[in-house]
Amino acid sequence: MAEVTRHDDLAEFWERTEDFFNADPVFHTIPIAAVDRRLNHPDPDDEPPLLVTVTEDGVLVAAALRTPPWPLTLSGVAPQWVDAVADALAGEVELPGVNGPRESVEPFVVAWVARTGCGAHEHMALRLYELGDLVPPDVPGTARLATPDDLDLLAHWRTEFAVEATAQARDEGSEDRSERILRISLAAGNGHLIWYVGDTPVSWAAANAPVSGMSRIGPVYTPPEHRRNGYGAAATAACATWARENGAEHVVLYTDLANPTSNSIYQRIGFRPVVDSAEFVFTPAGS
Repeated sequence: MAEVTRHDDLAEFWERTEDFFNADPVFHTIPIAAVDRRLNHPDPDDEPPLLVTVTEDGVLVAAALRTPPWPLTLSGVAPQWVDAVADALAGEVELPGVNGPRESVEPFVVAWVARTGCGAHEHMALRLYELGDLVPPDVPGTARLATPDDLDLLAHWRTEFAVEATAQARDEGSEDRSERILRISLAAGNGHLIWYVGDTPVSWAAANAPVSGMSRIGPVYTPPEHRRNGYGAAATAACATWARENGAEHVVLYTDLANPTSNSIYQRIGFRPVVDSAEFVFTPAGS
């Protein structure tokens, strides 16, 4: 019989699950990067994470985590363990949403709605890609690694990306929050590459410093007035080069399947599909 355990200590959770997740750092890119950020580059404003393991006969068979404000991520929960996790959490915690491989997310959503009475809708259909042989596009311009002097520009672009790509509401504090996140990211050694044409910055791509041999690219943002020139692909290729030069064996990224242009662009520069994922948002019962 499966035993589900909640953990309060992230370091202890990682000691228990590190080998499990690192067995496939591409598939588990989200939990690996999330734990690394929390353990090695904590933010004083971090809320406590939600940490869950599932064992059967003393053997670890599944693991899930949520690092607020992000949804619960289920790359470590195969479909046969979804009900056990939902049973253990329903009535104990509130979840804003869930993401991960579609084959696990969809049955979890069904189980969660049945146990909590909440509503659910699909927020985004995603596809995870891994880089094969990089084919940089022939695009005018050059890449430059961002520094803290670029925070004003990047905070503005990150806010615009969040509003456009994730439907995040814009408010007076949006750019301040973006700047704080970016400051932490730069201090952590993550790579932020800005593509320039002459003296004009036209696109930006970011990648986390390699962990477990894996680096994930995102966000990638090009202001509307500079689109359809290949700058986003060029910035992404520069970011991938940076990641590999800094030790990444696996370079990955997610795309929104509702954007066929970005999916085709990334494939042209060498990214290959790994798995289809989904993100669902939960709404309170009766709302």
